[in-house]
Amino acid sequence: MDMAERTRANGTGPATDPATGAPEPGGAVKRPRGRPRATASMADVARLAGVSSQTVSRVSNGYAGVNEETRQQVLAAMKELGYRPNSAARALKRGEFRTIGVITFTLSTTGNVRTLEAIATSAAEEGYAVTLLPVAVPTQDEVRGAFSRLEELAVDAVIVIMEVHLLDAATVKLPPHVQVVVVDSDAGSHYTVVDTDQAGGTRTAVQHLLDLGHSTVWHLAGPEGSFAAQRRADAWRGALTEAGRPAPPVVRGDWSAESGYHAGLELAAREDCTAVFAANDQMALGLLRALHERGRRVPEDVSVIGFDDIPEAGSFLPPLTTLHQDFAEVGRLCVRAVLRKMRRHDPEHGTTLVPTRLVVRESTAPPPERH
Repeated sequence: MDMAERTRANGTGPATDPATGAPEPGGAVKRPRGRPRATASMADVARLAGVSSQTVSRVSNGYAGVNEETRQQVLAAMKELGYRPNSAARALKRGEFRTIGVITFTLSTTGNVRTLEAIATSAAEEGYAVTLLPVAVPTQDEVRGAFSRLEELAVDAVIVIMEVHLLDAATVKLPPHVQVVVVDSDAGSHYTVVDTDQAGGTRTAVQHLLDLGHSTVWHLAGPEGSFAAQRRADAWRGALTEAGRPAPPVVRGDWSAESGYHAGLELAAREDCTAVFAANDQMALGLLRALHERGRRVPEDVSVIGFDDIPEAGSFLPPLTTLHQDFAEVGRLCVRAVLRKMRRHDPEHGTTLVPTRLVVRESTAPPPERH
């Protein structure tokens, strides 16, 4: 008996005259054109497939114990009727929603956007959806409000991409059983943290420039209050101190190319500046423009190195030497950590660092000879 015959036999469609195909007198009433079909129920699927409602439930939830022929029969009935299992009811029954919340206060930086993309990709591979909870401004009230919305949005876990001191200052009360992983932080003693090796990458950048023969390295830093900016600035200063070199005054930007340009005008005016480590590639781009406008050649007069290795870095003029961040690995490890905490209810905290890699291109060279 095919599906159409089963439909007629079970009374789920109009009975028709076998010879003409026209509805038989007294048969099921044909649904008027344009009227939406009523939502199919589990019982409808069971009748059409010729199985019990319990079997339909087992197929919907992916349970074992249903032979393949019956499973395909049930799936075909679901498709024909347009049946969609009640995911909310299943989530309540299982005690999980298969959704991970992500809290972040900006999507304007390369790091946040690419980390979010990697989290979403890794979560999907594990069968989880991602719900983004944006924080308009990084204040205690905004952070507290984002966490309070978790109870309404029904997520199983949270990945936080923001400065962790806001979590502590906001006196956040987490919903019961919601696990948290933090990106880009040094709070491993209080949270589970996944981060790029900010300090290690910075030391590699500084050492690369010193090995080329520069007497010191200037630093175009990110904004105050940023963990990544502070960690890179501290590592820059520490690397110079360990090498016995003087640390010039920090010039600061806000991660944007525009801020790098304005800081670059200041650096271009200093003839003693022969090497600059920019805390990200966007500011390095603005710096290159400022140096060009002021007649300072890169790398003949000034070497420039960035941090991130954005996709466009190889197309800068000149192509930018930079530190490659593995955002895909950061995202993958965030999802793995949060799922481990969910499944094991693991209370242990700590920090996992993802190494960086120096990508040498054409923006760094030995310093100009002094006559």
